[in-house]
Amino acid sequence: MSVISTTMPDARANGFPATALYRLSVAQYHDMIRQGILKDGDPVELVEGVLVQQRTINPPHNFATQTLRDLLGPLAAPGFSVSVQGPVTTQDSEPEPDISVVRGDRRHYLEQDRHPGPQDTVLVIEVADSSLHLDETTMLRSYARARIPVYWIVNLVDRRVQVYTDPTGPADEPTYGQRQNYAETAEVPVMLDGREVGRIAVRDLLL
Repeated sequence: MSVISTTMPDARANGFPATALYRLSVAQYHDMIRQGILKDGDPVELVEGVLVQQRTINPPHNFATQTLRDLLGPLAAPGFSVSVQGPVTTQDSEPEPDISVVRGDRRHYLEQDRHPGPQDTVLVIEVADSSLHLDETTMLRSYARARIPVYWIVNLVDRRVQVYTDPTGPADEPTYGQRQNYAETAEVPVMLDGREVGRIAVRDLLL
């Protein structure tokens, strides 16, 4: 998931009280898509009830995302599917993480006419450059609230991978209880449902 700004919209910045910010429910968001108000390919996603505008992906971001897909594919099979920028539906959001690993075959979700939810998702990954602040704050909070068990930030700015585990779930300030940083020379263990299925070298994700 990539965005234009690194902070969530703040009504107060425009002279309005915070309560003036109208938040959409996931059902309303889906209705807008069904009615054609939002069209396939529109560069927006729903994050904590707010429509967030996506941005054009630059070459280092695209390189890291596609490399992750290639490396995770063989590690995830069988029993898991790897998705690139596919929606994950939570209670108040429908983000499109750069990479997600979900249980089962993607046809299963097509047949059920739904996107994977937090209960289906074992790993989400955001590749971060200009979106680093957002990914370390709003997106971390959103994924922790949904209890997605493992969250990676591929930090292109500091050339490392940040791995977050032990989400607190719904709380006043949802977060992850554990964070580990993997430097450029390190290998990141890939944990799916609590089991290590392989490792990915950080340097393989960087230009």
